[in-house]
Amino acid sequence: MVSGFAKKNVCKVKEVILINPIYDSFRWLACGNSPQPLSNRELSFTLADDVYIRYLSICDQKEFQNLLQKKCPHKLDIGAVYNNKPSISRHDAVVLARELVFDIDLTDYDEVRTCCQEAKVCDKCWKFMVVACEIIHKSLKDDFGFQNILWVFSGRRGIHCWVSDYEARTLDSPGRAAVADYLCLIIGGDNQNKKVHLGSDNLHSSIRRAVSIIDKYFDDIIQDQEFLGTSSRLQKFLKMIPEDALREQVEKSLEKMSESSLERWKTFISIYDSYLRENGNAIRKIKYLVEEIKIQFCYPRLDVNVTKGFNHLLKSPFSIHPKTGKVSIVFKPNNARNMKLDEIPTIHTLLDDSSPDNVQHQNNMRNAVKNFQEVVFSLEKAEAIRKRNYANTTLDF
Repeated sequence: MVSGFAKKNVCKVKEVILINPIYDSFRWLACGNSPQPLSNRELSFTLADDVYIRYLSICDQKEFQNLLQKKCPHKLDIGAVYNNKPSISRHDAVVLARELVFDIDLTDYDEVRTCCQEAKVCDKCWKFMVVACEIIHKSLKDDFGFQNILWVFSGRRGIHCWVSDYEARTLDSPGRAAVADYLCLIIGGDNQNKKVHLGSDNLHSSIRRAVSIIDKYFDDIIQDQEFLGTSSRLQKFLKMIPEDALREQVEKSLEKMSESSLERWKTFISIYDSYLRENGNAIRKIKYLVEEIKIQFCYPRLDVNVTKGFNHLLKSPFSIHPKTGKVSIVFKPNNARNMKLDEIPTIHTLLDDSSPDNVQHQNNMRNAVKNFQEVVFSLEKAEAIRKRNYANTTLDF
Protein backbone atom coordinates (compact mmCIF):
# COMPACT_ATOMS: atom_id res chain seq x y z
CA MET A 1 0.00 0.00 0.00
CA VAL A 2 1.00 3.67 -0.14
CA SER A 3 2.21 3.84 3.47
CA GLY A 4 5.41 1.84 2.96
CA PHE A 5 6.68 4.07 0.16
CA ALA A 6 5.55 7.30 1.79
CA LYS A 7 7.35 6.66 5.08
CA LYS A 8 10.21 9.06 4.30
CA ASN A 9 7.92 11.75 2.96
CA VAL A 10 5.63 12.41 5.88
CA CYS A 11 4.55 15.89 4.79
CA LYS A 12 2.93 14.41 1.69
CA VAL A 13 1.33 11.35 3.27
CA LYS A 14 -1.90 13.14 4.19
CA GLU A 15 -2.45 14.22 0.60
CA VAL A 16 -1.87 10.70 -0.71
CA ILE A 17 -4.12 9.14 1.93
CA LEU A 18 -6.97 11.29 0.60
CA ILE A 19 -6.82 9.37 -2.68
CA ASN A 20 -5.77 6.02 -1.17
CA PRO A 21 -9.13 4.27 -0.63
CA ILE A 22 -8.59 2.51 2.69
CA TYR A 23 -12.24 2.91 3.69
CA ASP A 24 -13.48 1.65 0.31
CA SER A 25 -11.06 -1.28 0.48
CA PHE A 26 -12.51 -2.18 3.86
CA ARG A 27 -16.07 -2.01 2.49
CA TRP A 28 -15.08 -4.23 -0.43
CA LEU A 29 -13.45 -6.81 1.85
CA ALA A 30 -16.42 -6.77 4.22
CA CYS A 31 -18.88 -7.54 1.41
CA GLY A 32 -16.61 -10.26 0.08
CA ASN A 33 -16.63 -11.94 3.49
CA SER A 34 -20.39 -12.02 3.95
CA PRO A 35 -21.90 -13.98 5.62
CA GLN A 36 -18.68 -14.74 7.54
CA PRO A 37 -17.01 -12.24 9.92
CA LEU A 38 -14.25 -10.13 8.42
CA SER A 39 -11.75 -11.57 10.89
CA ASN A 40 -11.93 -14.86 8.97
CA ARG A 41 -10.32 -13.34 5.86
CA GLU A 42 -6.60 -13.94 5.36
CA LEU A 43 -4.38 -11.00 4.51
CA SER A 44 -0.63 -10.92 3.99
CA PHE A 45 1.92 -8.12 4.06
CA THR A 46 5.21 -7.78 2.22
CA LEU A 47 7.45 -5.46 4.22
CA ALA A 48 10.80 -3.85 3.49
CA ASP A 49 13.60 -6.26 2.50
CA ASP A 50 10.96 -8.74 1.22
CA VAL A 51 9.80 -9.73 4.71
CA TYR A 52 6.58 -11.70 4.16
CA ILE A 53 3.87 -12.07 6.81
CA ARG A 54 0.89 -14.38 6.22
CA TYR A 55 -2.26 -15.29 8.18
CA LEU A 56 -3.09 -11.72 9.18
CA SER A 57 -6.70 -10.66 9.69
CA ILE A 58 -8.72 -7.64 10.78
CA CYS A 59 -11.96 -7.10 12.67
CA ASP A 60 -12.91 -3.58 11.66
CA GLN A 61 -11.81 -0.54 9.69
CA LYS A 62 -9.87 1.00 12.57
CA GLU A 63 -7.81 -2.16 13.06
CA PHE A 64 -7.19 -2.30 9.30
CA GLN A 65 -5.90 1.28 9.22
CA ASN A 66 -3.80 0.83 12.37
CA LEU A 67 -2.25 -2.33 10.98
CA LEU A 68 -1.31 -0.56 7.75
CA GLN A 69 0.24 2.35 9.62
CA LYS A 70 2.10 0.11 12.06
CA LYS A 71 3.58 -2.32 9.52
CA CYS A 72 3.96 0.08 6.54
CA PRO A 73 3.61 -2.77 4.03
CA HIS A 74 5.03 -2.39 0.56
CA LYS A 75 2.34 -4.78 -0.67
CA LEU A 76 -0.97 -6.15 0.59
CA ASP A 77 -2.23 -9.51 -0.67
CA ILE A 78 -5.73 -10.85 -0.14
CA GLY A 79 -6.62 -14.49 0.43
CA ALA A 80 -9.65 -16.64 1.18
CA VAL A 81 -12.32 -16.55 3.87
CA TYR A 82 -12.04 -19.42 6.37
CA ASN A 83 -14.26 -21.02 8.97
CA ASN A 84 -12.15 -19.35 11.65
CA LYS A 85 -9.46 -16.71 12.02
CA PRO A 86 -6.57 -17.80 9.78
CA SER A 87 -4.04 -17.14 12.55
CA ILE A 88 -5.83 -19.58 14.87
CA SER A 89 -6.54 -22.62 12.72
CA ARG A 90 -4.19 -22.33 9.77
CA HIS A 91 -3.50 -26.08 9.59
CA ASP A 92 -7.07 -27.42 9.65
CA ALA A 93 -8.90 -24.37 8.30
CA VAL A 94 -11.71 -24.82 5.78
CA VAL A 95 -12.19 -22.32 2.97
CA LEU A 96 -15.75 -20.97 2.92
CA ALA A 97 -15.49 -18.22 0.31
CA ARG A 98 -13.12 -16.57 -2.12
CA GLU A 99 -13.64 -14.18 -4.99
CA LEU A 100 -13.38 -15.87 -8.35
CA VAL A 101 -10.09 -14.43 -9.57
CA PHE A 102 -8.19 -14.35 -12.85
CA ASP A 103 -4.53 -13.48 -13.36
CA ILE A 104 -3.31 -12.60 -16.86
CA ASP A 105 0.39 -11.89 -17.30
CA LEU A 106 2.14 -10.75 -20.47
CA THR A 107 5.01 -13.17 -19.87
CA ASP A 108 2.58 -15.91 -20.93
CA TYR A 109 2.44 -14.22 -24.33
CA ASP A 110 6.21 -14.35 -24.85
CA GLU A 111 5.90 -17.01 -27.56
CA VAL A 112 3.83 -14.61 -29.70
CA ARG A 113 4.73 -11.07 -28.66
CA THR A 114 7.84 -9.68 -30.32
CA CYS A 115 8.00 -6.10 -29.03
CA CYS A 116 8.96 -7.13 -25.47
CA GLN A 117 9.93 -10.20 -23.47
CA GLU A 118 9.78 -11.28 -19.83
CA ALA A 119 9.23 -8.34 -17.47
CA LYS A 120 9.24 -5.65 -20.16
CA VAL A 121 5.95 -4.23 -21.39
CA CYS A 122 4.91 -1.46 -23.78
CA ASP A 123 1.77 0.01 -25.28
CA LYS A 124 2.04 -2.40 -28.23
CA CYS A 125 1.80 -5.56 -26.15
CA TRP A 126 -0.73 -3.93 -23.82
CA LYS A 127 -3.22 -4.55 -26.66
CA PHE A 128 -3.12 -8.24 -25.70
CA MET A 129 -4.45 -7.21 -22.29
CA VAL A 130 -7.17 -5.11 -23.90
CA VAL A 131 -8.37 -8.13 -25.89
CA ALA A 132 -8.18 -10.39 -22.83
CA CYS A 133 -10.15 -7.95 -20.70
CA GLU A 134 -12.93 -7.56 -23.27
CA ILE A 135 -13.27 -11.30 -23.92
CA ILE A 136 -13.27 -12.38 -20.29
CA HIS A 137 -15.52 -9.56 -19.07
CA LYS A 138 -18.09 -10.27 -21.77
CA SER A 139 -18.05 -13.99 -21.02
CA LEU A 140 -18.38 -13.51 -17.25
CA LYS A 141 -21.40 -11.25 -17.73
CA ASP A 142 -23.17 -12.90 -20.67
CA ASP A 143 -22.34 -16.57 -20.14
CA PHE A 144 -22.28 -16.77 -16.34
CA GLY A 145 -24.43 -13.81 -15.32
CA PHE A 146 -21.88 -12.27 -12.98
CA GLN A 147 -22.26 -8.55 -12.32
CA ASN A 148 -19.75 -7.45 -9.67
CA ILE A 149 -16.49 -7.61 -11.59
CA LEU A 150 -13.39 -5.63 -10.62
CA TRP A 151 -10.50 -5.09 -13.04
CA VAL A 152 -7.09 -4.10 -11.66
CA PHE A 153 -3.76 -3.33 -13.33
CA SER A 154 -1.17 -5.57 -11.69
CA GLY A 155 1.42 -2.79 -11.42
CA ARG A 156 3.80 -4.06 -14.06
CA ARG A 157 2.86 -6.40 -16.90
CA GLY A 158 -0.63 -7.78 -16.42
CA ILE A 159 -4.16 -7.50 -15.12
CA HIS A 160 -6.23 -9.11 -12.37
CA CYS A 161 -9.95 -9.73 -12.33
CA TRP A 162 -12.01 -10.19 -9.14
CA VAL A 163 -15.58 -11.51 -9.37
CA SER A 164 -17.38 -10.79 -6.11
CA ASP A 165 -20.91 -12.08 -6.78
CA TYR A 166 -22.06 -14.39 -3.97
CA GLU A 167 -22.39 -17.27 -6.43
CA ALA A 168 -18.81 -16.71 -7.57
CA ARG A 169 -17.38 -16.35 -4.05
CA THR A 170 -18.93 -19.62 -2.89
CA LEU A 171 -17.94 -21.71 -5.91
CA ASP A 172 -16.11 -24.89 -4.93
CA SER A 173 -12.85 -25.94 -6.54
CA PRO A 174 -14.46 -28.08 -9.30
CA GLY A 175 -16.77 -25.16 -10.14
CA ARG A 176 -13.82 -22.78 -10.45
CA ALA A 177 -11.95 -25.31 -12.56
CA ALA A 178 -14.98 -25.57 -14.86
CA VAL A 179 -15.08 -21.79 -15.36
CA ALA A 180 -11.33 -21.67 -15.99
CA ASP A 181 -11.48 -24.55 -18.47
CA TYR A 182 -14.41 -22.91 -20.28
CA LEU A 183 -12.30 -19.79 -20.81
CA CYS A 184 -9.20 -21.66 -21.98
CA LEU A 185 -8.85 -22.35 -25.71
CA ILE A 186 -5.05 -22.44 -26.03
CA ILE A 187 -3.77 -25.87 -24.98
CA GLY A 188 -0.30 -27.35 -25.32
CA GLY A 189 3.32 -26.92 -24.30
CA ASP A 190 6.23 -25.08 -25.88
CA ASN A 191 6.91 -27.89 -28.35
CA GLN A 192 3.40 -27.92 -29.78
CA ASN A 193 3.05 -25.83 -32.93
CA LYS A 194 -0.74 -25.63 -33.15
CA LYS A 195 -2.45 -25.09 -29.81
CA VAL A 196 -6.04 -24.37 -30.82
CA HIS A 197 -8.37 -27.02 -32.25
CA LEU A 198 -11.98 -25.99 -32.88
CA GLY A 199 -13.06 -29.04 -34.89
CA SER A 200 -15.52 -28.82 -37.77
CA ASP A 201 -18.85 -28.44 -35.97
CA ASN A 202 -20.59 -25.11 -35.60
CA LEU A 203 -18.63 -22.81 -33.30
CA HIS A 204 -19.97 -22.12 -29.84
CA SER A 205 -21.40 -18.61 -29.52
CA SER A 206 -18.74 -17.67 -26.95
CA ILE A 207 -15.96 -18.54 -29.42
CA ARG A 208 -17.62 -16.57 -32.21
CA ARG A 209 -17.94 -13.62 -29.84
CA ALA A 210 -14.27 -13.90 -28.82
CA VAL A 211 -13.16 -13.96 -32.47
CA SER A 212 -15.28 -10.89 -33.20
CA ILE A 213 -13.50 -9.06 -30.37
CA ILE A 214 -10.08 -10.19 -31.65
CA ASP A 215 -11.03 -8.96 -35.13
CA LYS A 216 -11.39 -5.40 -33.83
CA TYR A 217 -7.70 -5.34 -32.91
CA PHE A 218 -6.11 -8.01 -35.11
CA ASP A 219 -4.79 -5.80 -37.91
CA ASP A 220 -3.14 -3.45 -35.40
CA ILE A 221 -1.67 -6.30 -33.38
CA ILE A 222 -0.29 -8.17 -36.40
CA GLN A 223 1.40 -4.96 -37.56
CA ASP A 224 2.76 -4.17 -34.09
CA GLN A 225 4.06 -7.69 -33.46
CA GLU A 226 4.96 -8.65 -37.06
CA PHE A 227 3.93 -12.26 -36.48
CA LEU A 228 4.99 -13.15 -40.04
CA GLY A 229 7.72 -10.54 -40.49
CA THR A 230 10.85 -12.70 -40.42
CA SER A 231 11.82 -16.05 -41.86
CA SER A 232 11.73 -17.78 -38.47
CA ARG A 233 8.33 -16.30 -37.54
CA LEU A 234 6.96 -17.27 -40.94
CA GLN A 235 8.11 -20.84 -40.38
CA LYS A 236 6.35 -20.95 -37.00
CA PHE A 237 3.20 -19.67 -38.67
CA LEU A 238 3.39 -22.28 -41.44
CA LYS A 239 3.59 -25.05 -38.84
CA MET A 240 0.09 -24.08 -37.69
CA ILE A 241 -1.30 -25.18 -41.07
CA PRO A 242 -2.09 -28.92 -40.86
CA GLU A 243 -2.90 -29.40 -44.58
CA ASP A 244 0.34 -30.13 -46.45
CA ALA A 245 -0.81 -28.92 -49.85
CA LEU A 246 -2.15 -25.66 -48.45
CA ARG A 247 0.98 -25.10 -46.42
CA GLU A 248 3.15 -25.50 -49.52
CA GLN A 249 1.07 -23.00 -51.47
CA VAL A 250 1.16 -20.46 -48.67
CA GLU A 251 4.90 -20.85 -48.12
CA LYS A 252 5.67 -20.47 -51.81
CA SER A 253 3.62 -17.26 -52.10
CA LEU A 254 4.58 -15.57 -48.82
CA GLU A 255 8.32 -16.10 -49.21
CA LYS A 256 8.22 -14.05 -52.42
CA MET A 257 6.42 -11.14 -50.77
CA SER A 258 7.63 -8.21 -48.72
CA GLU A 259 8.04 -8.88 -45.02
CA SER A 260 4.90 -6.94 -44.06
CA SER A 261 2.95 -9.27 -41.77
CA LEU A 262 -0.38 -7.66 -42.59
CA GLU A 263 0.13 -8.08 -46.33
CA ARG A 264 1.31 -11.65 -45.86
CA TRP A 265 -1.74 -12.37 -43.70
CA LYS A 266 -4.12 -10.99 -46.34
CA THR A 267 -2.45 -13.13 -48.98
CA PHE A 268 -2.79 -16.19 -46.74
CA ILE A 269 -6.53 -15.52 -46.35
CA SER A 270 -6.91 -15.26 -50.12
CA ILE A 271 -5.04 -18.53 -50.71
CA TYR A 272 -6.98 -20.27 -47.92
CA ASP A 273 -10.35 -19.22 -49.35
CA SER A 274 -9.41 -20.39 -52.82
CA TYR A 275 -8.10 -23.69 -51.47
CA LEU A 276 -11.38 -24.43 -49.68
CA ARG A 277 -13.38 -23.68 -52.81
CA GLU A 278 -11.25 -26.07 -54.83
CA ASN A 279 -10.87 -28.79 -52.18
CA GLY A 280 -14.24 -29.40 -50.53
CA ASN A 281 -12.95 -32.48 -48.72
CA ALA A 282 -10.50 -30.31 -46.75
CA ILE A 283 -13.26 -28.39 -45.00
CA ARG A 284 -13.59 -30.85 -42.12
CA LYS A 285 -9.88 -30.58 -41.36
CA ILE A 286 -9.31 -26.84 -41.71
CA LYS A 287 -12.80 -25.31 -41.56
CA TYR A 288 -11.85 -22.91 -38.76
CA LEU A 289 -8.13 -22.60 -39.41
CA VAL A 290 -8.22 -18.80 -39.64
CA GLU A 291 -10.12 -18.52 -36.35
CA GLU A 292 -7.72 -20.98 -34.70
CA ILE A 293 -4.68 -18.96 -35.73
CA LYS A 294 -6.22 -15.68 -34.56
CA ILE A 295 -7.05 -17.29 -31.21
CA GLN A 296 -3.54 -18.70 -30.82
CA PHE A 297 -2.06 -15.26 -31.43
CA CYS A 298 -4.48 -13.12 -29.41
CA TYR A 299 -6.81 -15.06 -27.08
CA PRO A 300 -6.39 -14.62 -23.28
CA ARG A 301 -3.76 -16.77 -21.62
CA LEU A 302 -4.92 -17.39 -18.06
CA ASP A 303 -2.91 -18.63 -15.12
CA VAL A 304 -5.56 -21.28 -14.44
CA ASN A 305 -4.01 -22.37 -11.15
CA VAL A 306 -4.81 -18.97 -9.67
CA THR A 307 -8.46 -19.36 -10.67
CA LYS A 308 -8.84 -23.00 -9.64
CA GLY A 309 -7.16 -22.87 -6.25
CA PHE A 310 -7.86 -21.19 -2.92
CA ASN A 311 -4.32 -20.90 -1.56
CA HIS A 312 -3.09 -18.22 -3.95
CA LEU A 313 -3.17 -14.72 -2.47
CA LEU A 314 -3.64 -11.91 -4.97
CA LYS A 315 -2.32 -8.37 -4.79
CA SER A 316 -4.81 -5.88 -3.38
CA PRO A 317 -6.11 -3.04 -5.55
CA PHE A 318 -4.05 0.12 -5.03
CA SER A 319 -0.95 -1.72 -3.92
CA ILE A 320 2.37 -0.33 -5.15
CA HIS A 321 4.53 -2.52 -7.35
CA PRO A 322 7.97 -2.70 -5.67
CA LYS A 323 9.92 -2.63 -8.97
CA THR A 324 7.98 -0.05 -11.00
CA GLY A 325 6.43 2.03 -8.24
CA LYS A 326 3.17 1.94 -10.22
CA VAL A 327 -0.17 1.85 -8.44
CA SER A 328 -2.40 -1.17 -9.04
CA ILE A 329 -5.23 1.02 -10.25
CA VAL A 330 -8.80 -0.07 -10.85
CA PHE A 331 -10.00 0.49 -14.41
CA LYS A 332 -13.21 0.01 -16.34
CA PRO A 333 -13.07 -2.80 -18.89
CA ASN A 334 -14.46 -0.60 -21.65
CA ASN A 335 -11.63 1.87 -21.04
CA ALA A 336 -8.73 -0.59 -21.17
CA ARG A 337 -7.99 0.35 -24.78
CA ASN A 338 -7.44 3.99 -23.76
CA MET A 339 -4.97 3.23 -20.97
CA LYS A 340 -1.38 4.36 -21.49
CA LEU A 341 1.31 2.77 -19.36
CA ASP A 342 3.16 6.04 -18.82
CA GLU A 343 -0.04 7.65 -17.52
CA ILE A 344 -0.57 5.11 -14.75
CA PRO A 345 0.12 6.82 -11.40
CA THR A 346 3.31 5.98 -9.54
CA ILE A 347 4.00 6.53 -5.86
CA HIS A 348 6.91 8.78 -6.81
CA THR A 349 4.90 11.18 -8.98
CA LEU A 350 2.02 11.22 -6.48
CA LEU A 351 4.42 12.36 -3.75
CA ASP A 352 6.42 14.79 -5.85
CA ASP A 353 4.69 18.11 -6.57
CA SER A 354 7.52 19.12 -8.90
CA SER A 355 7.05 16.10 -11.17
CA PRO A 356 5.69 17.07 -14.60
CA ASP A 357 3.29 14.11 -14.34
CA ASN A 358 2.02 14.94 -10.86
CA VAL A 359 -1.26 16.62 -11.85
CA GLN A 360 -2.18 14.02 -14.46
CA HIS A 361 -1.30 11.12 -12.17
CA GLN A 362 -3.29 12.65 -9.31
CA ASN A 363 -6.32 12.94 -11.60
CA ASN A 364 -5.86 9.39 -12.90
CA MET A 365 -5.60 8.14 -9.33
CA ARG A 366 -8.85 9.86 -8.42
CA ASN A 367 -10.55 8.31 -11.46
CA ALA A 368 -9.28 4.89 -10.40
CA VAL A 369 -10.69 5.39 -6.90
CA LYS A 370 -14.01 6.45 -8.41
CA ASN A 371 -14.05 3.29 -10.53
CA PHE A 372 -13.41 1.25 -7.40
CA GLN A 373 -16.15 3.01 -5.47
CA GLU A 374 -18.68 2.27 -8.20
CA VAL A 375 -17.89 -1.45 -8.03
CA VAL A 376 -18.04 -1.43 -4.22
CA PHE A 377 -21.40 0.37 -4.23
CA SER A 378 -22.78 -2.13 -6.76
CA LEU A 379 -21.55 -5.04 -4.63
CA GLU A 380 -23.07 -3.58 -1.46
CA LYS A 381 -26.39 -3.12 -3.25
CA ALA A 382 -26.33 -6.70 -4.54
CA GLU A 383 -25.50 -8.02 -1.07
CA ALA A 384 -28.36 -6.05 0.50
CA ILE A 385 -30.82 -7.48 -2.05
CA ARG A 386 -29.49 -11.01 -1.53
CA LYS A 387 -29.82 -10.78 2.25
CA ARG A 388 -33.33 -9.35 1.99
CA ASN A 389 -34.41 -12.11 -0.39
CA TYR A 390 -32.86 -14.72 1.88
CA ALA A 391 -34.68 -13.30 4.91
CA ASN A 392 -38.00 -13.28 3.04
CA THR A 393 -37.49 -16.86 1.91
CA THR A 394 -36.72 -17.92 5.47
CA LEU A 395 -39.84 -16.16 6.80
CA ASP A 396 -42.02 -17.72 4.09
CA PHE A 397 -40.74 -21.15 5.01
